Order: sequence, then C-alpha cells, then structure tokens
Amino acid sequence: MAKLSRIVVALLVIAMAVSLLAGCGGSQPAQEKKAEKKVIKISIGLNDASPEYKGLAKWKELVDKESKGRLEIQIFPSAQLGDDIKTMTALRAGTLEMSGPSSSPISTIDKKWMVFDLPFLFASEKIVDSVLDGPFGQKMLDSLSANGLVGIMYMENGYRQLTNSKHAVKTPDDIKGLKIRTMENPVHLAAWRKLGANPTPMPFSEVFNAMQQKTIDGQENPNTTNFLQKFHEVQKYTTVSNHVYTPFVIMYSKKLWDALPKEDQELLKKTGKEASKWQREHNRKVDAEALEGLSKAGMTVTKLTPEQTKAFQDTTKDIAAQFENDIGKDILAEVKAEIAKVK
Repeated sequence: MAKLSRIVVALLVIAMAVSLLAGCGGSQPAQEKKAEKKVIKISIGLNDASPEYKGLAKWKELVDKESKGRLEIQIFPSAQLGDDIKTMTALRAGTLEMSGPSSSPISTIDKKWMVFDLPFLFASEKIVDSVLDGPFGQKMLDSLSANGLVGIMYMENGYRQLTNSKHAVKTPDDIKGLKIRTMENPVHLAAWRKLGANPTPMPFSEVFNAMQQKTIDGQENPNTTNFLQKFHEVQKYTTVSNHVYTPFVIMYSKKLWDALPKEDQELLKKTGKEASKWQREHNRKVDAEALEGLSKAGMTVTKLTPEQTKAFQDTTKDIAAQFENDIGKDILAEVKAEIAKVK
C-alpha cells in the first residue's frame, strides 16, 4: 500500500512538472510573437501606369523582401488621398505617412525649392544624376525636416515639353499669344510670360477638358505624362524643348518617421536608393517610347536644335536673377558649382 502511495505521489509530481513546463512553453511564443505588420501609405498624383507608380511598386517589392513582409507600402495613385498640397499638409500633421510630389509644390512651404523650376538649369541627365545624388541633392532633402518632412529619395518626373493645338513651336516668337496651362508657380509663370505666352494656372485634373474646349491652347509636361493622359487626342503639336527638369521628391511625415525604429528608417532609405536608380532608368526608357507614341498618334513633333534651344535660353536667362533672393544666393551658387563640376 505504501509502495502504491509512493507511485501515486511520483505520478502527481511528474504531472505537475509537465504542467509547469507546458505553461512555460505556452508563454514562449507570446514572447517571440512575430512583429505586427506596419502599413505605410503613400499618395501620388499620377495614375498607376506612370513611371513614378512603377518606381514605387519596385520600392514596395524591395521593402517587402528586406523586411520579410513586416513593412508594407501601400500606393494610392491618381490623387485618391488629395492633391500634393493637401497630402503634404497631412504629412506635416502626422495623419499620412508619405507623399511623392514633384519639387514645384514644395516651394509653397520653402522657396529654395524653386531652384528646380529654373528654365534650362540641367543640360543633361548626367548632370541631373550628379546633382541629385550628390551633396547638393542631399542638402535639399535634409532641409525638409525644418518643415515637418523627411526626404527619402528623388524619383524622376523628367524634362518638361510643350504641347499646343495651334502651330509648331520652333522659336520664342512662335509662343507669343499662346494660352499655356502652367502650375501655380511664380518661376514658371515668369518664364512663360518672358517668352510671350499667356500662362494660365489650373489644376492638372482640369487640363484635358480645358484643351478639348479650347479654353487653353496648350500645356507642358514630360512626354510620358502627355502620352498616358492622351493629350494627343486634343493637341496637334509637341516641342521637345527640355525647358525644365523636375524631380519627384519621396517624403515621409517627420512625426511618424521619428516614431519608427532606427532599423526601419535605415531599411527604407537603403532600399529607396536602389528604387530611385531603377525608376530613373525606367522613366528614361518609357519617355522615349512615349514620344514615339505621340508621333504615331498623329502629333507633329519638333525637336529643337542646339541653336534653337539657345534662343529660348537667351530669352529666359534673367529668370534666375529675378528669383535669386527668394531661392537664396547661396543655393544658386551651390547648384551652379555642382553643375560646373560635371560639365
């Protein structure tokens, strides 16, 4: 009987030990529970066929791979979450993670960004890459923090080209009297007035209808945008003028960025550099294809010769001096010095 009691006691001890071990084992998964997925929303104005969207999709893929699915970028195209001004306001308030405006709207909160609106500043893509990926480009990204934003990287909107429904444009005289849609940007407005046009600011979403109804004669955007937006349906002429190069600036809300773990910040910036390089290469390829598409769709394409381009440059050469106090003489001097290194 005593022997039986000892056996029962031993069994009870074993059962208690197993129970304790099971309890410990049950708590371990809770401690090692997989980190909750972080969703990062980004808003852009262009549609899901645009090179900017494709570049962000590439970034999404890289981030997903590097974070093993822990970070998820969700892209909202076609201004679903608001236009560039509204989404930058949301970023500064901390109610949206990211936005990808072109550099022009940023000048509404910091005038030094008007440097990228100056006509004929960048003569080649080689110069563009050197400036954006060099100390000047980084300085501009870093400056965003003073306004509640964090600059992650540059993607490419590209060189802007002129389209119109009246006639081929080969000289500044051909522009006189044309009603051209522009952004609400003082540098752009001043440059087109200097060329003799009647610049007419309006939201991008209204441009197609305005051209269709002959409210305006033309507009200016990169070839890819002109083709994807089917402007060839309401415009007859396009001039490859390369009059302004515009980058996209991929930015994060500083309030929300500061709340991210440092490892996530580093991951986003590291993958961002790779996505930026991929997007620029992709954009340049499809821009050439878009120009060919515009021609095949019936547009008359005029490519300015170096001599013709110089005539436009000479006409607008005083614009930089006109805005040097707004942009900052130091900023102008720095960017010109960076450009001179490449030349």
